[in-house]
Amino acid sequence: MSYYDRRRAERMEDPAFKAEYERQRRAIAAIDDIVNRLDALRVAHDMSKADVARAIDKNPASVRRLLTAKGNPELGTVVAIADALDADVIVVPRKKVSRRSRAAAASV
Repeated sequence: MSYYDRRRAERMEDPAFKAEYERQRRAIAAIDDIVNRLDALRVAHDMSKADVARAIDKNPASVRRLLTAKGNPELGTVVAIADALDADVIVVPRKKVSRRSRAAAASV
């Protein structure tokens, strides 16, 4: 096991660290999923990255970076690209857990 793996395992024992780590992992996964879906739509629409950039009046390099690099794209740009590809960006709630269920789980 690498130093990083050992250190992360130690830190994961802290409930606050673990909660934040998991929150960040979900955020990264959500951003990656959105960007990957936008890129798949771009391909399905037979558009180049430069075509998308022209459609949303952005610099082609910024669209290229958004669709190829790991990062944190601006939501406005994501929405503009989705619109140019005739798609919507929506937020879907996770499975809702009632307060009663959370309280019962916390008391265990």
